[in-house]
Amino acid sequence: MRRLEVAAREAGGTLFVALNGSQGSGKSTLCAYLCAALESDAGLKAVSLSLDDVYLTHAVRQRLGERVHPLLRTRGVPGTHDLDLLERTLDQLGATTVGTVAVPRFDKSVDDRHPRERWSEVTTPLDVVLLEGWCLGTSSVADQELESPLNDLERLEDTDGTWRRYVNSQLREHYEALYERMDFWVMLAAPGFETVLRWRTEQEHKLAQAVQGRGDGLMSDQALQRFVAHFERCTRQCLATLPAQVDVLLQLDGERRIVSSRGLESPA
Repeated sequence: MRRLEVAAREAGGTLFVALNGSQGSGKSTLCAYLCAALESDAGLKAVSLSLDDVYLTHAVRQRLGERVHPLLRTRGVPGTHDLDLLERTLDQLGATTVGTVAVPRFDKSVDDRHPRERWSEVTTPLDVVLLEGWCLGTSSVADQELESPLNDLERLEDTDGTWRRYVNSQLREHYEALYERMDFWVMLAAPGFETVLRWRTEQEHKLAQAVQGRGDGLMSDQALQRFVAHFERCTRQCLATLPAQVDVLLQLDGERRIVSSRGLESPA
């Protein structure tokens, strides 16, 4: 991606790139490709990490569910990430001096963060840091917009709106500040929310195969339907608002093929 290379060379330091895409859209695959291409074609040093890698630990989410709302036991929505850990990691990855940074990693098969000895190690300084996440770029809304439940999960399990108001307050108080750190935005746009469940189901099946069906965090297809419902509100908002805001937009079809793009050209 020539435009990303140009932005990195003009950054005057580490370029922080945010990549938004719904679950199963191919964010990790694209980040891996970009890191390899930036290194081999442009001679730039890049690393990628996921917002998923800084989920709160299973134990912390259980306590959050008891204290605020049971739906917060489930990883995913804003408010279930350790943003302090992410901020510290980004600070370290942006260092201009030579050093080693431990990058957190999360194991979805057991629904918990890997122990620190299994985190990745990266050597600084870096030219590009790619941060990918399904909800990156989701903004808070007026509380009045949250009054009507969007799906059965909200209707039956968040009857008074406590959960969705908490998620909204986390966006306003913490996530929007994180977005300000990002220098460049890329979006993999799904054709619609209806496609996301199929993509996420395919993703879960691959995970189950990789761990040979062993892992307390693995989900059945029925459990996945409820799981994906947690993300519907933020996903729909991203699909509606982000395409006009990002630097590079890659529009996907139902098979994850890029059917149109915007912003790939380098500025003259």
